[in-house]
Amino acid sequence: MAALQYYDVILKPVLTEKSMNGMAEKKYTFLVNPEANKTQIKEAVEKMFEGTKVAKVNTINAAGKRKRRGMIVGFTAKTKKAIVQLTEDSKDIEIFQGL
Repeated sequence: MAALQYYDVILKPVLTEKSMNGMAEKKYTFLVNPEANKTQIKEAVEKMFEGTKVAKVNTINAAGKRKRRGMIVGFTAKTKKAIVQLTEDSKDIEIFQGL
């Protein structure tokens, strides 16, 4: 498989009530590529959002849910979320400011 570029790592932000409450502590939640590791996620956030410095990255792997259509059984795609903790002197990520 080809190496992931930084713009391929972060897919979209996760906008839930719990993730919005974490923004007060400079914790931001993103849906990321399941192949990405913590180092790649850290580099991607720092490159995509100027002035940010990542202190810590926590990842969560979610297996696909079992779905049935008649007698055929399959699974939805697996996903991966990353909770990114920024340093105190870091700038905030501005895509979340208007929400």
